[in-house]
Amino acid sequence: MSIDDQEKTQDERREFFRIDDSIRVSYRVIPAADIPTSIDEQLRAGERFTVMTRLQEISQHLSASMHRIEQRDTDIADYLKALDEKINLLGRSFLTEARELLDQPSQQVNLSAGGLAMDITEAVEVGSKVEVKMLLLPSFSGLLAYGEVVGIEPSGGEHEGFPYHARINFTMIRGSDQDALIRHITRRQGEMLRHRREMKELDEDGT
Repeated sequence: MSIDDQEKTQDERREFFRIDDSIRVSYRVIPAADIPTSIDEQLRAGERFTVMTRLQEISQHLSASMHRIEQRDTDIADYLKALDEKINLLGRSFLTEARELLDQPSQQVNLSAGGLAMDITEAVEVGSKVEVKMLLLPSFSGLLAYGEVVGIEPSGGEHEGFPYHARINFTMIRGSDQDALIRHITRRQGEMLRHRREMKELDEDGT
């Protein structure tokens, strides 16, 4: 297998890693005719919603440079980190267009770069097209995706007021947003593994 094939296989595996997570999410059923031919067209209309994702993307590109600066001059590195935090705070102020997400509590979902599953309030037909908006926490990265409902069943009553459990596959999502989603999932997996390891160590210390 070539290096390119190996990298492609790794990317495909990362794309379908799944985690249980808590995010702010909204969806709406739309006619297939309302799905834009390019997601960039839709994002231009609501660019502020995804501003934190763009900022996170820039920070990711600059991470190697920041690491080199940290090794050479810690004072400059501290200053740049503080400046980055100020920019992020300003970026969050642009999330007013995501008011419906900001005003609602976070929701438990099963999340991957290829789709999500969550409890919903209404019975949606399998095959329905949906627009999905997500705010990842704690970064407040805003993501927009279009998808198709591939499964709907009773939720089991775990969350009051959400009697249905829907599974949605993303059919259109910008590549950079999918990369941001993969980074979020990988980071959350790392946090969960560290927590499990710490809990195991505490249990062993207590025996």
